[in-house]
Amino acid sequence: MANENSTAKKIKLLYSVMFFLTGIFVFAFSYFTDKSIEAIIRNTVVSLMMSGTVIFMLLDASSRGREGFFYDNYDQRNRFVLAYIIGLLLSLVLSLVPNMFWPYLAFFVILSLLSNTEIGLITGTFFVCLSVMLEESSGCSELFMYVLAGVVAIAMFRDLKENSSIGLPTFVSLFMQAVLLIAFNILFLNRTLSFNLFVAPFINLMINLIFLLLFLNLFGVYVIRKSNDMYMEINDPEFPLLVSLKEKDKDEYFRAIHTAYLAERIAMGLSFNARAAKTCSYYHRIGAPEGKLKWDEIKHYYEENNFPTEAIELLHEYTEPQKGNVKSKESLTVMLSETVIASIMYLIKKDKDIKIDYDKLIDSVLEKKMSEGKLKDFDVTFREFDEIGKILKKEKLYYDFLR
Repeated sequence: MANENSTAKKIKLLYSVMFFLTGIFVFAFSYFTDKSIEAIIRNTVVSLMMSGTVIFMLLDASSRGREGFFYDNYDQRNRFVLAYIIGLLLSLVLSLVPNMFWPYLAFFVILSLLSNTEIGLITGTFFVCLSVMLEESSGCSELFMYVLAGVVAIAMFRDLKENSSIGLPTFVSLFMQAVLLIAFNILFLNRTLSFNLFVAPFINLMINLIFLLLFLNLFGVYVIRKSNDMYMEINDPEFPLLVSLKEKDKDEYFRAIHTAYLAERIAMGLSFNARAAKTCSYYHRIGAPEGKLKWDEIKHYYEENNFPTEAIELLHEYTEPQKGNVKSKESLTVMLSETVIASIMYLIKKDKDIKIDYDKLIDSVLEKKMSEGKLKDFDVTFREFDEIGKILKKEKLYYDFLR
């Protein structure tokens, strides 16, 4: 609890620094670029209002925990603050650069991937507004152009995964930016169609492309792939947390190992999230030897060992499902796998020489879940449910190793 309070205080201090630096930087820049007193006051007040809005959205997202942010941004909020301050400084400098060369498309993507869609959109819009307010011949046309291009870019890059292709999202985003830039030249600047008309948009696209590729490469290595590396580590049977379970209670350990095998087979066969299902199978009963099975009693294990966000969310859903919420396919996979394994282990423990009709046992488990109405609580189709049963029945040879 003390650690959580300390972290909360640090975050609030970080946001306070964001707020005051915004006012100081904008005031100083407006003053040293010889803006009128009215313009200085306007720029400073508007920037503080927008910064306050961004901070409010950050706090609101934080109140929802890890679900309020993309990826591991909840645990790494300093990344967004750093990007915010860099973006703020660049937005001031860009007001001195012709607006045809502003790389705001990349800014929108970076800010959203380091927070969430809404925060990225509002922050990006703030920076464009700031550049427009500070430039000598400001107008709403460039604001409209860059915000619209930013919205499209955020939509294109909003769900990046390790195997995601960035080719199409990059092409669509840059194509939209090019169309808007050319339209801006023709409709708002009244320029005639010529070769020179395409020079500035081309340079703008190259700048955005460089920013995007550099950031996405770093983001893939240090954020997306880092999660995959963490999965490989915690899903290793020799991971210290799992080894400690083996030392405390071998029955619980083997139950976890066998459940994870089945859950992974099902998840891979049906294109579910296999690595998260495996993690959930291994660790949802990590506190069982001490009689600790409630979420509040075991969640510290996952946080202390830096489990990926999606794994923690699945463990939370499986351990303490929220009433009225539809549960994931992965939760059903783990539940059915665990029920089958626990049933077989129970029968073998009673009689080592017992002959088990695995098909009949699996049908009994599935029919019971159906009759209890539990299937309606999961985001799964009848076809997927039938496929799960088929995969479970294919593992008869594996069940014999449980003896």
